[in-house]
Amino acid sequence: MLRDGERMEKKSKIVKWVLIGISVAFFLLMLVLPLFEVIYRALQEGWETYGQALTAKNTVSALKVTLIATVIALVVNTLFGLVAAWLVTKFDFRGKNVLSTLIDIPFSISPVIAGLAFIMTFGRTGWATPFLEKINEMFGTDISLVFSVPGVVLATIFVTFPFISREIIPILHAQGKDEEEAAAMMGASGVTIFRKITFPHIKWGLLYGMILCAARAFGEFGAVYAVSKARGKTFTLPLEIDALYMAGSADSITQAFAVSSLLVGMALLVLILKNIVEYHGKKKGVI
Repeated sequence: MLRDGERMEKKSKIVKWVLIGISVAFFLLMLVLPLFEVIYRALQEGWETYGQALTAKNTVSALKVTLIATVIALVVNTLFGLVAAWLVTKFDFRGKNVLSTLIDIPFSISPVIAGLAFIMTFGRTGWATPFLEKINEMFGTDISLVFSVPGVVLATIFVTFPFISREIIPILHAQGKDEEEAAAMMGASGVTIFRKITFPHIKWGLLYGMILCAARAFGEFGAVYAVSKARGKTFTLPLEIDALYMAGSADSITQAFAVSSLLVGMALLVLILKNIVEYHGKKKGVI
């Protein structure tokens, strides 16, 4: 019996190390090596060429558009995520399940389809175009929601808005309503209840969702590509990388890798923040 036990333990160790080896090999091949290749190709022509690629007019414009879209999407989706999570978990109403399903639409629809939907809605022949034209005539503005920065922002908001609410909803479900109801019976206002009771429970989940939202916004391509128009005006970093790489020349490909390194740096920063928040969230038992 002892020998059988030793054999089983030996087999278990072999299986464990085989699985570890496969996992490490896959991790190196699919994740680490491609990232090192990006950094290597970005710097192979020297730091001067690298700096010129990062400070090029189109790159700076793409970085600005990316940051604008990310910040606005983060603010809007944070507010929406809090409201939606509060509504779904704290109230009972007809259509509650439908609302929960609608929140997940961006997870099930291709980003390209979402971009085309915006074009069909707000484009030149879209049904909402007459309303936009009347608003522009009334206020003397020139608002355009496709092939413009606002269109890029809308597309980014669409593809990222489930992330925050989906992190908060399970936490609020686990928390229940007893503490809020007790505070309300004691005369506490809604703002006080949220600040003193609800927010301390959800703060780590909220931060985690915001980090995921920002990461998704940085790298969005499909939806933004559909509603974007021109380099140097509405292109984000992923679109600028694609344009540089598709140009086909040796210089433009090197520039594409240089700009890609910006996204790699952003991704690593987001990953570090994600792990910090995840650690604190698990420590508090909310993630």
